Amino acid sequence: MNEPSLSRRLTAEALGTAFLLTAVVGSGVMGERLAGGNDALALLGNTLSTATALIVLISIFGPVSGAHFNPVVTGHFLLRREIGAATAGLYVVAQLAGAIGGVWLAHAMFALPILEISEKMRAGPAQWLAEFVATFGLVATIAGARHAPDRTPLLVGLYIAAAYWFTASTSFANPAVTVARALTNTFSGIAPLSAPGFIVAQIAGAAAASYVAPWLFAERRI
Repeated sequence: MNEPSLSRRLTAEALGTAFLLTAVVGSGVMGERLAGGNDALALLGNTLSTATALIVLISIFGPVSGAHFNPVVTGHFLLRREIGAATAGLYVVAQLAGAIGGVWLAHAMFALPILEISEKMRAGPAQWLAEFVATFGLVATIAGARHAPDRTPLLVGLYIAAAYWFTASTSFANPAVTVARALTNTFSGIAPLSAPGFIVAQIAGAAAASYVAPWLFAERRI
């Protein structure tokens, strides 16, 4: 089969990222409303929705765009020379646009103001370390799954489900997700002042994983 056109790939990245953020924010709102003040129960619902949505989204959009849905994942494939710089830049734009659109869609479905700014502070070295670890693990999972590509959707979904609970930050692991979640004052939000620290840690974690993966999985060095 011919490679999908660039317009189809960008649409897949935007749609996939939008649905991912709709799942993250929407399930956070639903979980908080139904949990009766039990944050653990709300987080569990948030986790299950996000992880299962990821499995579906990667499965259906993977054959079209690769289902990156994440600027640091696109960066990983750019370092591997599997995507050109110009296309990677367009992927990131599509991911950011999709992520913000997904947040707005979740707000609309739950009758919340479309435009919000989060007030939830998530800052400090422990949170930044958690984001480094979460993103390192995500990129390492994707790199390792090259040996079993049919399992990539399940492995990524399972990793994110686990990382929601074993990282102090609940595993954003995605700069586009971080930017978009700064625009929701709901359970899954992050204050804009906290976002830059998360994004720097995510980029660092992804870069470290991209450097280690070729040696670890006996691949060609990037």
